[in-house]
Formats: sequence, C-alpha cells, structure tokens
Amino acid sequence: MKDIIDVIVSRRSVRKFKPDMLDKTTLDKIIKAGTYAPTGRNKQSPVIIAITNKDVIAKFSEICGEIKNYEKGVDPFFGAPVLISVLANKEVRTFVNDGSLVMANMLLEAHSLGIGACWIHDAKGMFEHPYGKELLNKLGIVGDYEGIGNCILGYAEEYPDKPLPRKDNWVYFVE
Repeated sequence: MKDIIDVIVSRRSVRKFKPDMLDKTTLDKIIKAGTYAPTGRNKQSPVIIAITNKDVIAKFSEICGEIKNYEKGVDPFFGAPVLISVLANKEVRTFVNDGSLVMANMLLEAHSLGIGACWIHDAKGMFEHPYGKELLNKLGIVGDYEGIGNCILGYAEEYPDKPLPRKDNWVYFVE
C-alpha cells in the first residue's frame, strides 16, 4: 500500500484516455472511497452517479461543451470511458464542501489504483439542464440537489509530468 502523502503528491489530472472500460471491481473501489469522505455532521449530503453508458456520456459531453462555450465536437471529458457526477443536497449547509471531499477521495483512490482521473467542472449546469433533470428523475433522486463536480476516469493514454513548484506563500504558521 502506498503512503497517502505519496499518492497526494504524485497525483495529476489526466486529459487523454484509452477507450478501454474500467473493470467493475476497480470502479467500485473508487466509488467506495467517495462514500467514505467526511461530511458536515455526517449528514452524507452527496450522491454519486456513475455513468458508463457511452450515449449518456456523449450527451453530457455535448451539454458540458455548450456550458463551457467549446467549439462543437470538442469533448470536455477527453474521451474518458467513465463519468462520475457528484451532486449534493443544498438543504445541508455544508453541501459544497461535502461534495468536494467526495470528489477528492475518488481522485486520490483512482490514482492509487493506477487509474487516470480529472475533475471536470460544470456539473451544476449539467444537472440544471432538462436532460440532467430527467436523468435524476429516472434515478429517483428527489430533493434540492446541485452538481458539485464530475470525475472522469479511465486508463491514461498520457500521464502528466512532475508537479509545478509550490508557491512560496502557501502556508503561514501562528505559534
């Protein structure tokens, strides 16, 4: 098992993926890591939507591209075969923090398993779109949920290099 600091320091956002689907056991481990993220007062406000259906991913890619004002045909998910969207219940005061921690746990677990991953923004807009609302309805997700982030997953075609240097004024101690 890797030391967690090594996983944190070596993780990079992957933006080029092989088309091969992840095996179910690997995907389940990544999702499980998300379900064990800390949440405010243990309210567990987030929900995780794991999408492996190519047609659904393509439709969300189109919607996300429109939100980002991308040229038609540009894939904001970089060809990843898995899209995991994290939403959280807005009735819980810490919903954004809770969903963000779910995302972080999944990104770190993916990296620890040798799986490429990247946080893609605009989940909020994707699930405010009629297509996203319809999917939530089909899944039986009711309540005031807001998209927090998308985690794209797959086997990396390319893996980014070393991290950029950390800024000088990152940490301040009060002793």
